[in-house]
Amino acid sequence: MTGAPESTAYDAGPLLLGVRHHGPGSARAVRAALQAARPAVVLIEGPPEADPLIPLAADPGLRPPVALLAHAVDEPGRSAFWPFAEFSPEWVAIRWALDHDVPARFIDLPATHTLAWAEEAGEGEEGEEAGAGGGEGSGGSHAPGPGGHAPASDEYAPGPAGHAPGPDEQAPAPGDRRPGPDDAGDILRVDPLAVLAEAAGYDDPERWWEDVVEHRGPGADDPFAPFTAVGEAMTALRERYGAGGRRDLVREAHMRLRLRAARKEFGHAVAVVCGAWHVPALREKTTVTADRSLLRGLPKVKTDVTWVPWTHRRLARSGGYGAGIESPGWYGHLFQAPDRPVERWLTKVAGLLREEDRIVSSAHVIEAVRLAETLAALRGRPLPGLGETTDAVRAVLCEGSDVPLALVHDRLVVGDALGEVPESAPAVPLQRDLARQQRSLRLKPEALERDLELDLRGDTDAGRSRLLHRLRLLGVGWGEPARSRGGTGTFRETWRLRWEPELSVRVAEAGVWGTTVQAAARAKAEADAAAAHALADVTALAEQCLLAGLPEALPVVMRVLADRAALDTDVGHLAQALPALVRSLRYGDVRGTDTGALAEVAAGLAERVFVGLPPACAALDTDAAEEMRAHVDAVHTAVGLLTESLAATSAEAGGASAGAEETAGASTEAGGAGASAGERPAGATGGEQGPGQDGGGQAPGRDGQAPRGQALHAQAPQGEVSHGEAAHGQAPQGETPHEEAAHGQARRRDGQAPGRGGALSGGGAGRSVGGGLRERWRGVLRALSLRDTAPGVIRGRAVRLLLDDGALPPEEAARLMGLALSPGTPPAAAAAWIEGFAGGGGGLLLVHDERLLGLLDAWLTGVPADAFTDVLPLLRRTFAAYEPGVRRTLGELVRRGPGDRPGGAAQAAVVPGFAAEPDTARADAVLPVLRLLLGLAADDGTDAVHTADMTDTAYAADTTGHENFAGVGT
Repeated sequence: MTGAPESTAYDAGPLLLGVRHHGPGSARAVRAALQAARPAVVLIEGPPEADPLIPLAADPGLRPPVALLAHAVDEPGRSAFWPFAEFSPEWVAIRWALDHDVPARFIDLPATHTLAWAEEAGEGEEGEEAGAGGGEGSGGSHAPGPGGHAPASDEYAPGPAGHAPGPDEQAPAPGDRRPGPDDAGDILRVDPLAVLAEAAGYDDPERWWEDVVEHRGPGADDPFAPFTAVGEAMTALRERYGAGGRRDLVREAHMRLRLRAARKEFGHAVAVVCGAWHVPALREKTTVTADRSLLRGLPKVKTDVTWVPWTHRRLARSGGYGAGIESPGWYGHLFQAPDRPVERWLTKVAGLLREEDRIVSSAHVIEAVRLAETLAALRGRPLPGLGETTDAVRAVLCEGSDVPLALVHDRLVVGDALGEVPESAPAVPLQRDLARQQRSLRLKPEALERDLELDLRGDTDAGRSRLLHRLRLLGVGWGEPARSRGGTGTFRETWRLRWEPELSVRVAEAGVWGTTVQAAARAKAEADAAAAHALADVTALAEQCLLAGLPEALPVVMRVLADRAALDTDVGHLAQALPALVRSLRYGDVRGTDTGALAEVAAGLAERVFVGLPPACAALDTDAAEEMRAHVDAVHTAVGLLTESLAATSAEAGGASAGAEETAGASTEAGGAGASAGERPAGATGGEQGPGQDGGGQAPGRDGQAPRGQALHAQAPQGEVSHGEAAHGQAPQGETPHEEAAHGQARRRDGQAPGRGGALSGGGAGRSVGGGLRERWRGVLRALSLRDTAPGVIRGRAVRLLLDDGALPPEEAARLMGLALSPGTPPAAAAAWIEGFAGGGGGLLLVHDERLLGLLDAWLTGVPADAFTDVLPLLRRTFAAYEPGVRRTLGELVRRGPGDRPGGAAQAAVVPGFAAEPDTARADAVLPVLRLLLGLAADDGTDAVHTADMTDTAYAADTTGHENFAGVGT
């Protein structure tokens, strides 16, 4: 197609359409000018490497906002973006050319020079948006407009055609020089919008631009008049303030060369859509030799270019985009609205507020429209702009509140639109695999932040979890784990998802590790394991591998973990590494991952912590003591989880073995009594005994026998309690009565019934192994609680953990507290002991045990005045962590005087209707019912009928004497 012969658009040379990047007024004017001029070719400011991608703009699957992404082939992290919105003049020009079968080409400096120049200038190695023509490296905080506008370095103020940045955005690269008579360096360009607005009497460049361009539209009689006026204004500004830096000159030289080539190929009917700042330079008469001399010797790098989705949020200047605009959503509305833009906009606002359950009626909208028009008339504006509509929304629809107004700004003024790119667009193999998984898992990227609840028991949610964890391992932060609101089970996960355009760069970077997400994550995990320096990093990586479902990477990670754990002698490092390792053991049940190797390493790591922790707690300063206390808490939690995991694993193995033996000996069982091991068929036991059975195939705990537990007891270290001893009611050698009572409580909590010879629910061997680990840890805590060389905060914490775990009687805890708070203890050391004991939720303990509260109160009132100011910060830090209700209750107890004060009579508070002490005889009446419910009544030799009779008798006794309820509970 050629331009119309009668058109006057090309009388002065090529048709130069100077625009503002992402300006809807410029976009409408460009469309009208192209329709009137009918050029033979359309040249657009942008990287020439993207010319083959222009036809994709006609694909219905390519929906703006989108961006051209150029990245270095050998270093994908070095990249640049050229964003396009539906209201961008460049996008309108591309679509017009495709709709009219007119060739369209990009004419800016090639990305091969842009990326190499950015690296040579040291403008950042990583980042989000980069400008054409030597804009920032992908690490910069500014980005080009669709025409390659890079305000941080070379295009600080494209005027009506570009961004109007502030002075703080002007940062030319070191060493760039602008040729001139005085050989001056780069001259920082002024803000053309600000200069023109000031000349017109405006203090806000955006408001001036709206009044002059957006609210007036293209010229009805002469569609080229707006561009002529803008070109003349830019010429005057360049004459007054200079042409900018060397990068501008290089870019404009390349544009002139491409313009000459187009005119030679297509004739005089050539239209150019570029930033208005460049229009005077393209009209300038220069020689080909001079332009080529500016381009000689530019650095190069091999690049790839593709389309990627973009968002309105990243078009906003507040998002760090230097060529951005204040209100992408508002500009998109102005471009799309066929008429009455203010009424349509306020209707959108009303709809959003109604979705948020705010009361907004049609009358509100009508009144808001009237107010906006009145404000525009008072301010002398042709139409209400964003300022007037915002004021009307605040006053009428939001009733003066800025809270809903912030929502309107975030969701509508800026917007959360996310573009789409078709599958036919070029992409790295990893990106294609990610898109395939997103479709199969129905996990669509969205610009709006949202929470995703996953139930890992379902295949789809489990696949989503693996994908998100693998992407996190690759550095693609599409989702971040969040606290679950639906429950705390290991089968639940909550993710906070939000897709950002720069994640496309992260995917391209991760492409060096593999062509699929799984292969890339595995390779990255193995490389990270080999490069990790800290033991905690390796254990965290093992946890990530389990979460991401990468069993192939675990052998490498576990080998590195075993090597590091064997060489690391720092107890702090070991204690820091153990929790993540133990947490990983819990994923096997839900995710179907084999965690056997992890269990072995975790148990060995725990043993090393047990041995090294007491000596490591000696001679610590305050900061080191606080850090060590955190390690003690973490190890305590980890030991509990590890014990449960080992017990569950052994119980499952024992159940499987018992099932196999029961099947193998079915014929023997049908004949009468259980067969002995020697009477079983060959191969029934395989020469091994399952961890949940004894050598004769009997489950431990039956008929009061525990041979398996006795065998374990023969190897149990001194001071431990075995399940065989527990079954016979024996106390371990050397135990004090308090310790014996504490161990009895622990055994009952682990599911054992005293006098019954076993656990209430099988797995005796597993419980023996787990119980032994727990008992060794309790031994470490006992040693810490009595070690004078350990800091008070650690000694107090050890006592608290033992007390909470039921391994220390309350009387013994009170005795240790009395020793720690005795007059011979320095106040600072006593305050540290209190911080360790009562910190971290210890308020409820003091509320329910007034004996401890009395000890604390007596000590505190006896602290000398000169020492009180020293211990006050520690005490304030301890008690400030309590909830207000706990602090209020403690205050009431102290005001009336807690019971069991040392040296005084007990003043225990008795709740009306309750006795001071529990009635154990009445509590025992519940046992028959409990055994009946658990199906264990026949094990005592008592049949179910007899048990029921006992229950009825107990119930009758309860109902005949209501006054007896006073002694049931406290």
